[in-house]
Amino acid sequence: MGASKTSEYTKKEIELAKYAKAISHPARIAILNFLIKKKSCICGDIVDELPISQSTVSQHLKELKASGLIKGNIDGVSVCYCIDEKEWKKANVLLGGFFEKIIINKSVCC
Repeated sequence: MGASKTSEYTKKEIELAKYAKAISHPARIAILNFLIKKKSCICGDIVDELPISQSTVSQHLKELKASGLIKGNIDGVSVCYCIDEKEWKKANVLLGGFFEKIIINKSVCC
């Protein structure tokens, strides 16, 4: 989204979209599930677990890291990734609050 267009949305809407974009690909969901299960791991561990190439895993990790949902620490020549718990809680509140707003009105349906 262009910088000039973001001024038309609230900070909350922009943050919510950032998290939604980060989890919008099944490979990223699989990576997040793997990180939750393992607590932390090296990129190569993820490559061994998922049916995608190392370069593709790296691209998905880059998106997840940009969203703040994960963080990476340099460990020698490798990067160790894990869930960023503070950002994860923030995303949980925003996404949960968004979905709680939806009220199903059975008398009106398109």
